[in-house]
Amino acid sequence: MKLELDHVTDEMCRTIEVVGGVHLPPSSAAASDGECADDLFIPPLNFAMVDNGIFRSGFPDSNNFSFLQTLGLRSIICLCPEPYPETNMEFLKSNGIKLFQFGIEGHKEPFINIPEDTIREALKVVLDVRNHPILIHCKRGKHRTGCLVGCLRKLQRWCLSSVFDEYQRFAAAKARVADQRFMEMFDVSSVKHLPMPFSCSKR
Repeated sequence: MKLELDHVTDEMCRTIEVVGGVHLPPSSAAASDGECADDLFIPPLNFAMVDNGIFRSGFPDSNNFSFLQTLGLRSIICLCPEPYPETNMEFLKSNGIKLFQFGIEGHKEPFINIPEDTIREALKVVLDVRNHPILIHCKRGKHRTGCLVGCLRKLQRWCLSSVFDEYQRFAAAKARVADQRFMEMFDVSSVKHLPMPFSCSKR
């Protein structure tokens, strides 16, 4: 097994790829009434499907690993700047999952310094079907993840009211005006030339 570490320009993203066998997902047979809770799949906080091969959530922990195996992930985008936990790294290694880490600080209001270049680089990773299936996550799956998904929706030509509605469903009472302003002002022209393989973008 070989561990490769690639540095992207300005260390905007840390990419970790494990070359080796990929574990097959466990059987999806329904759990019987007699099975204990340990046998049940537990999705990460705020887990949802964004589009074909694209998922979002809060930070997964060991309780979520069995569920994540059923997705057959090739890649994970982490939007947190902290070092990735060792337990999670071992899970990635054993399942041949590539990690793209884009460190965005999780500031509270006023959240005015969302790095547009970082969001743009993360979008390029999301748009590359070679990275699918892919999971996008931050700490709670609300603000940083919401901003990235919102910018993706702009590429998919969603109207702003729908982009904001989706963001608010996950952020709930923690919704930030500055996040929505960032999504509104985000310039998609620099990435709109990239292929759009998603179901919502097909006509």
